[in-house]
This record gives sequence, structure tokens and C-alpha cells, in this order.
Amino acid sequence: MKKLMMLFMVMILALSIAGCKNETMTNQSTSDGGQTVEDKTVLQTSDKLTVAIWDTNQQAGLQEIMNDWSDQSGVKAEIQVLSWDEYWTLLEAGASGGLMPDVFWMHSNNSQKYIKNNLLLDLTDQIVASDKIDMDHYYEDISELYAMDQRQYAMPKDIDTIALWYNKTMFDEAGVSYPDSTWTWDTLYETAKKLTKDDGSQYGYAINTGNNQDSYYNAIYAYGGKVISDDKKTSGYDDPKTIEAMEVFEKILNEGLSPNLQIMAENGADVLLKSGKVAMITQGSWMVPGFRDNEYTSENCDIAVLPKAPDGTRVSIYNGLGWAAAANGKNTNAAWSLIEYLSTKEAQLKQAELGVTMSAYKGTSEAWKNGVSYFNLQAYLDMLDATLVIRPYSLSTSIWEDMVNKELRAAWSGEETMKDTLIKIAASMNKTLAEE
Repeated sequence: MKKLMMLFMVMILALSIAGCKNETMTNQSTSDGGQTVEDKTVLQTSDKLTVAIWDTNQQAGLQEIMNDWSDQSGVKAEIQVLSWDEYWTLLEAGASGGLMPDVFWMHSNNSQKYIKNNLLLDLTDQIVASDKIDMDHYYEDISELYAMDQRQYAMPKDIDTIALWYNKTMFDEAGVSYPDSTWTWDTLYETAKKLTKDDGSQYGYAINTGNNQDSYYNAIYAYGGKVISDDKKTSGYDDPKTIEAMEVFEKILNEGLSPNLQIMAENGADVLLKSGKVAMITQGSWMVPGFRDNEYTSENCDIAVLPKAPDGTRVSIYNGLGWAAAANGKNTNAAWSLIEYLSTKEAQLKQAELGVTMSAYKGTSEAWKNGVSYFNLQAYLDMLDATLVIRPYSLSTSIWEDMVNKELRAAWSGEETMKDTLIKIAASMNKTLAEE
């Protein structure tokens, strides 16, 4: 039934996209095929763009920014929000059937696959011709997520880091000092023991077993391990340092300091924090709007930098989404105009000011920090000064990540040791990488 409902939603969205394809004639165009927004030149496209995203928390702010573009261009941009699974079902269906949204988010998990299969509009020439875009203003690692063979297929939308959320009320009740920059991952473990109640009503820490970026990836790289080799040819899950880091989480789960795998699968770390069930979680900056708008977390919780490894290394995995358009879209001129506008310092600054998320344009995220007075958002910006590691990826990221998530269940549940599980994962991942 769930799959049928998902396909039904995809069909509805596809029909709405198809309904946006009534094109109007253009009066003039610039030499590079695009049009300036400021002079309200008529775009060679329909009078409406469909924009697909997967995060409801960002919808209102992004729609406001797109309305600014619409006021200047005369072209409407309407955001459609789907769940993560529905989103990729839509894009896969569009890739097969030739019908994709006009503009959409791209993620590092899938970018290389979509680029290699010629599904994303090549933006390189438009970027070179633009007087609004300078790629030096964006973090190079994030730009490279959406590039291949020195061609750019998406513009960086945002940047995210990971930080430690904690429940001040629970710390106060237990007489425990708040997390600070001296903490190591062992400190987190010891503190989790002090904050876990024997009756199961409160856990010291919730491991996000379903999301690697905001949990164990950070510890792996802090300890000197790796998920994938720099040349993207071999797995790093059997690296002794990777195993050492992951055994910290194994210990936390085995001692009942975190909700078990079943509870995590049913709730998620963010839900458990919002409901007052856990004292600490690690979470990405993209979750700030959800915690900001939740009465419980806004009154009881705050943020600190991530713990460091025993040798003092503090790491944040970082990532960023990209604004992309379909290679075979009928609205490519307007799609590029919108992407260009969303990438300007003006729009990126407004994205930060509205609290949508940290922006990809260097220097604009200070405005984001000031958007919520009751959270220490500076912690996320401080993580930009830690050792940054771009979210591990390869051509087949989604394939081996799905495998890893499945295989790790044996270790999360205690059915196998973490070491044995990781060795098995590395062997399977190496086979996948060898086929790329």
C-alpha cells in the first residue's frame, strides 16, 4: 500500500509538472541563451517552474526567496515537497520517462550517477558568462560534488556541519557540566552513563543508526579512520582506526546508554530529543529549523561542538546540496535564471537570514547564526574551523551505503561484534567499488 501511495503521489506531481509546459515566445535573448532578471526580459520558457525539494522545514523560506526572483522575472516558481524516498522515486521515474522537475535539489549520494548518465543540465557555459556567479565564493569540495571532467552540473546551495545537541534540563538535574570544547568521544560515553536512567525513561545518548553523516562518520575520521580511500577504489571500514571509533558506539549500545535499534528505527534521534527521551544527540545544521520551532527543544536544549578524538582531532563531516535542472527540460532558460539567482550573494544571504540553513556562499552564514537567540548556533560555525571532511562518496554511493546500513544492524543489535561486521562490510563494499 505504501508503494502504491508513493507512486500515486509521483504521478500527481508529474502531472503538475506537465501542466507547466505551456511555453510562451520570447521577445529577445542574450548571446549566451539566458536572460537577465533585473530588466524583466521575457524568458524563453513557460510562465511557471516546478521546483522539487524534500525538506518541509526549508519550504517557506525558499519560497520567499523564489518569489523575489518571480517579481523580477515574471516567471512563477512553485515548490513541491516530497519525502526523501518519494523524491528519488520521482527523479528515477523522470529519468526513465523523460519528465523531471524544472529545478531540483541534487545530493552527493547520487550526483555522480546522474551526471554520468547525462541527466543534469550542464551549467558550465552559463556560469562562465554570468556576471553574478564566481565559483571562488563557494567551498571547492562542495562544488566538486556536482562536477565532472571540469564541467559544473549544479550550483552549491548550502553547507552543513555537525554539532552536539544536549538537554540542559537533564544535565542540571544530574548535576553534570554542559559539554564544551574539552570533550572527547570518551567523555561523551562517560557522561552518557551518568545521564541514563535504569528504568528506560531517559537515555544518555541516541546514536542515529539511520544517518551516517550526523553520527559515526565524524568519529571515524576524528580517530584517523576512513570510510573510503582517497582514490575511491577501496573501503576503509576494515581500517583499525575505523574499527576503534565504531567500537565506542558499540559500547554505548551494549551498555544500554542509547535506545536500541528497534526504538531508533521507530523514532529517530531528533524525535527522541524533542520528546525528552535522550540527553544528547549529534545532528546536522539542517535540523535547526525543526528544533527551533519545537517548544520542548527551544526551552530545554542547546548546542556544543563535537567531541574530539583522544589525540585532540575534532572532525565534522560536511556536505552541501546543489541546485540542478534537467538536461532535457523544456524550461532550461528560466531554470538557469532561477538557479543563478539562488546562487547570488543576495539570495544566499537571505537564505541565511531567514534561518533556512547555512549558505554555500562563503561569509554569509554569520547571518544564520544570529537567527535564533536561544541556541548557540556558533557551535556549527566553529565546526567549520575543525578538520572538515567532505561526506564520503563515489559513483555508487547509494548502493554501498544501503548495504552498510543493512549490515550494521547486526552490530547495532549485538548479534555480531562491530569488528566482524565492519570486516564483512569492507569486503562487500570493495566488490561494489571494483565495478564502478
